[in-house]
Parts: sequence; C-alpha cells; structure tokens
Amino acid sequence: MEHGTFNPAHSLSTIGASDLKAVHYNLIEPALMTQAVARGEGEIGQGGTLLVSTGKHTGRSPLDKFVVREDSVEDTIWWENNKPMAPEAFEQLRLDMLAHMKGKEYFVQDLFGGADEHHRLNVRVTTELAWHGLFIRHLLRRPERAELESFVPEFNIINCPSFSADPAKHGCRSETVIAISFERKLILIGGTSYAGENKKSVFSVLNYILPGKGVMAMHCSANHAIGNPDDSAVFFGLSGTGKTTLSADPSRTLIGDDEHGWTDQGVFNFEGGCYAKTISLSPEAEPEIFSTTQRFATVIENMVYDKDTLELDFEDDSLTPNMRCAYPLEAISNASDTGLGGAPKNVVMLTCDAFGVLPPIARLTPAQAMYHFLSGFTSKVAGTEKGVTEPSPTFSTCFGAPFMPRRPEVYGALLRDKIAEHGAVCWLVNTGWTGGAYGKGSRMPIKATRALLTAALDGSLNEAEFRKDPNFGFDVPVSVPGVADVLLDPRQTWEDGEAYDVQARKLVEMFSENFAQYDPYVGDDVKEAAPKVA
Repeated sequence: MEHGTFNPAHSLSTIGASDLKAVHYNLIEPALMTQAVARGEGEIGQGGTLLVSTGKHTGRSPLDKFVVREDSVEDTIWWENNKPMAPEAFEQLRLDMLAHMKGKEYFVQDLFGGADEHHRLNVRVTTELAWHGLFIRHLLRRPERAELESFVPEFNIINCPSFSADPAKHGCRSETVIAISFERKLILIGGTSYAGENKKSVFSVLNYILPGKGVMAMHCSANHAIGNPDDSAVFFGLSGTGKTTLSADPSRTLIGDDEHGWTDQGVFNFEGGCYAKTISLSPEAEPEIFSTTQRFATVIENMVYDKDTLELDFEDDSLTPNMRCAYPLEAISNASDTGLGGAPKNVVMLTCDAFGVLPPIARLTPAQAMYHFLSGFTSKVAGTEKGVTEPSPTFSTCFGAPFMPRRPEVYGALLRDKIAEHGAVCWLVNTGWTGGAYGKGSRMPIKATRALLTAALDGSLNEAEFRKDPNFGFDVPVSVPGVADVLLDPRQTWEDGEAYDVQARKLVEMFSENFAQYDPYVGDDVKEAAPKVA
C-alpha cells in the first residue's frame, strides 16, 4: 500500500523493496507528528514539539561507519580514515536488510542536499521511524510539492533501526552499521535510532562528490551582511569553539550553521534546518534557538522533561550531554531564504586553545590557512573526560575528519586556492583561554571576541597595525578599539612570561608532531607556514 505524492516511476520497488505493509511518501509535518505519536515513537511537548529518545545510541557511531571498497573509488578514498567494506559483504547486507523490511511500514522523504540547484543532490531517505522522516525533512531541503511528481533519487538511504547487522556476514564491527556505496549510490543504516546518522551520511556523500567538481565542501557555519549576500563569511570550528553562536549574529543574515559548499559563484548551505545542542540553552544567551524548543514540529531529542507539565530540563544531562533539537531554518528570524551567499570575503577558523598560547585573533596567509585547516586544532580540558588532568590537544583535520572521504590535502588545497582566487581574508580566532592555561587563566571574553570578529568582517581590522607572532608567524593586531591591548598579546596576559614560553614551545611541538603526516602531500609554502619555536 503506497500513499503520498511521489514519482510513480521511482517507487521503493526500484531499489528492491517488496512486500511492504505500507509506504508513506513525503508526508508533511502534521501527518508525521500524528504517525509518530500513534506508533509510540514520542509524545507531543509544549508548543507542539515532538519529544523523542534515541535509546542506547545518543550520538554518532563513527567506529561502525564504512565505505564500500569499489574499483571506481579505490584510488580516491582516504582509507586510513574510512573503514573499508567488501562489495560482497555490502551486497549481503543489502539483501538481508531488504528481507528484514518485508511486512513493515516505511516513511519516505524525497529531499535536496544543497541549496545550489547546479550542485544539489537528490536524496531519498527511507526509514521505519516516522520521527526520522520529520527530522530529515527539517535538516535537508524540501522540494515544492509539484517537484515531487518528477523527483528522481540520485542517492538512497535506507535506515532500519530494528535491523541488527552480523559482523561475520556483513563485514562490520557490531550490530550497528552505516555503510556507503558510491557505485550503487546507496547508504544502509541499521542498529541505531540516532537521527544524526541520516544527515551526516548525506554530508559525507557531498564531501566526496563536490571536490571532484571543483567545489569545496566545508564543515562550517556561514552568514552574510544584511541586504548584501556578496559580503559573506564562513566559520570553521569543532564542537565547543563557538561555530553556531558566533555565526548567529543578529546584525548579519544566517546562511546556515553546519554544512556548506564553496563554488566559483559563492557559498551554499547543504541543509534546510539546524540541529542545535540544548544543554544549558537559555533564552537570554540564545533566544531564537531557545524559542524553537516550543515551536510546532521541532524534534526534541534525548531531553529530560517533567512528565506532567512537559517542561524541559536544560541542565539535566543524565540521558546524554548531546541532547538536541532539530528545526527548519525558517524558525530563525534572520535566516536566509535562499541558503546562498557570495564568495566569502572572510574565512574564520575557530579554536578553543586551553593552553592559553594563541592570541584572540590572527590573520593568516593562504598557506598558513591551509596549514591550520589541515591541523584542525582545538583542545580538551581537565574534567571533561576521565583521566584528563591537563589540557590535551585535539586535531581533527579540515575541522571534520569523520566526514571526509577524500584525503585531507584535497580539501586543504581547494580551500587555499579559493582563498587566493577570491581574495578572502583568513582569520584564526581563539575562543579558549587567556592569562594562563585552563585551571589558571580565564576564558576569552565573548565581548572581546565579538568586537574582533565585527572588525574583521567589516574590513576595519585590515587597517590595524600588526605584529608577527614569534611562534606561529601569523599577523596579530596590536590595537583594536573596544579590546584591551594586553589581550592581543597573550604573553603579556601571563604573570610569568617564561612560563608562557614553555607552554608555547610545547604547543608548537604538538602541532609539528601532528602535521608530520601531511608533509609528503603539501608544498613547500605550506611547510614554511608551520609554527617554529621562538
């Protein structure tokens, strides 16, 4: 039994699905909400939200993600970072998952990955959970209803949380599996109810396809000046560095908060929504995101709430610190209608330096930008993980290694070339510690960070006087209105300058040790951009 609007020439039977109890194509929000509640997948919360739990998987399962080792991608996949699966194992997985689907009810969403119609990907997501349909409907871009009648999927995702993979048969690690076949244009997800696997699988596919077309795929947020899409900026950063917060500037238009492409014409959002963390979310600090937690059809994931009043507890992380809400971009008042912007005038790389060494802002050359992009540095601090007693570095290449199918220098070279081609100014912004390392110093004042970013984005910072950082070689402003001069020279913020020098040498050595893996793949200009002990 099939219901809904879709292209009849491309029903689920075209991918081998048969004997299904029912298929619901492209249900919209009220119908998906009704189905989810009726099926016991969640309950209605305050304001008409949908409250759901993802069970034992409250985050992605990167150790269970695989790429099928096919001839057409053998030489272009970064196999050290992407676990291979044999084609025969994938075929067995596909057949067993299709057999598992028989007699069950499924929900299909036909969606676009990408706001740029020249580079977007037609994606069909088939899932056994109605709320997963609602989630991915928020997170990807929705075709007009009339477009659905001629929609042809270019990639299919089949997501069966109730399916348990067999490592012996399917060449995987556990009962959970996320497997991507680029030749068959098929993604199989089983054994996990975590909805984020759906969106990140699409991101991984775009991260493979787009660089082959000369398009830079980026794990970043983006915004542009109000009324001037050509004045855009992108913000790279790992979790906890301020990527979402700093790009959500009320004086600028939000293009998107997580995944973008950079073409010769400009940037475009891959997504149509946001997947925001809600731990410690407050109406004072982030009023617009907070308001979505009482908005009709927002998916509230893994949050503790009062069973009688349905009031959310934003501080209780007993289910997971990774509690989130998913909502469409139009829920944010200053979000772009198009998801498009011009070529970035500014590229911002955010890092949380818990060693207290890096300045609050620095200007990078294209070669330095490639070096720091490949490094993808931030840091963990004591108390965040068992056994961590002092700051420890985290290097995640391209600020998103888990989603990078190609070798990192492919993305690094694209970024360097586009920065040079379009004349973008690149900035490294430290939102971490000053006046000492974590435990002794203090967190960089958000007011100072915003003032520095404002000056960078409006162009006035380029007119400032700069000095060369003795360790990292990049340009650091000497004085910026609204920011204490001492803050711009991290050594001066330490009580003991010699202790700063020791910490700086330590951090430079960490960068050097990490970057050694890329030395055979980068040019001399990038090697020269490496930090050196003063």
